[in-house]
Amino acid sequence: MTRIPFTLFSLILICTLSIPNLVHSKTLKRDVKALNEIKASLGWRVVYAWVGDDPCGDGDLPPWSGVTCSTMGDYRVVTELEVYAVSIVGPFPTAVTSLLDLTRLDLHNNKLTGPIPPQIGRLKHLKILNLRWNKLQDAIPPEIGELKSLTHLHLSFNSFKGEIPRELANLPDLRYLYLHENRLTGRIPSELGTLQNLRHLDVGNNHLVGTIRELIRIDGCFPALRNLYLNNNYFTGGIPAQLANLSSLEILYISYNKMSGVIPSGIAHIPKLTYLYLDHNQFSGRIPDPFYKHPFLKEMYLEGNAFRPGVKPIGFHKMLEVSDSDFLV
Repeated sequence: MTRIPFTLFSLILICTLSIPNLVHSKTLKRDVKALNEIKASLGWRVVYAWVGDDPCGDGDLPPWSGVTCSTMGDYRVVTELEVYAVSIVGPFPTAVTSLLDLTRLDLHNNKLTGPIPPQIGRLKHLKILNLRWNKLQDAIPPEIGELKSLTHLHLSFNSFKGEIPRELANLPDLRYLYLHENRLTGRIPSELGTLQNLRHLDVGNNHLVGTIRELIRIDGCFPALRNLYLNNNYFTGGIPAQLANLSSLEILYISYNKMSGVIPSGIAHIPKLTYLYLDHNQFSGRIPDPFYKHPFLKEMYLEGNAFRPGVKPIGFHKMLEVSDSDFLV
């Protein structure tokens, strides 16, 4: 029997083992079907860069614009879908909920209408859901509370109505929650205070009611919260002294509500408080001296209240604007 030299045998073995890596993995049929169904929708024909049948690329064709794929085992799966600011019209594409390996879904700044379907709860790996600046409506589905990996939820600048679902408190990794500029009603669920990683909560410009005391009633609530936006709603009552327990707070924005009472001096002892917007409420009394000695407080806006004469603001008031790059990481 002819013996193959060891070096030649080794070369043959290496080449044989490498063959699977030289061949493109197939894209999972489930994902191909889902994205081609979306592509065929009338409102998605503005996405001209979706050429071919395979969203992950096929041969000489690159992956579809805005589609990111990853290899899992013997198949490629779609892990990110980012198609924004291209004037997509029509209902939220339910077929998206068949992309079970999605980690990022970004369809912001389009013209999507109707509700978010309850099937959204199937996307168990989703970390970022960005649907802001659309025309979505109806209630926020409680099934979003099933997305246990979610860190960023952007639903602002839509027409959502009804109450904020308390199921959002079931998202242990949630860091950023944007619900401003909708038509939400009722109270903010105090259960949101149990979210250990929540840094930013913005519910401004809705039709919400209640008090801050109700919001922070749970002991040890909001341990990581830096930015709290409650502006342009119908909140009543005063600022409770317990708010000073939110020791990570940097921005408190409660302008244009119906709040009243005096400002507790303890709030001035929140270590990194930087922006305090109290304007256009019914607050009275004086501003305690510690606010004017706070080492970090850059702006304190007081206009449109019933404070004593001589009470002075701090800094120059302007609308706070934060770019996506500060949060979408």
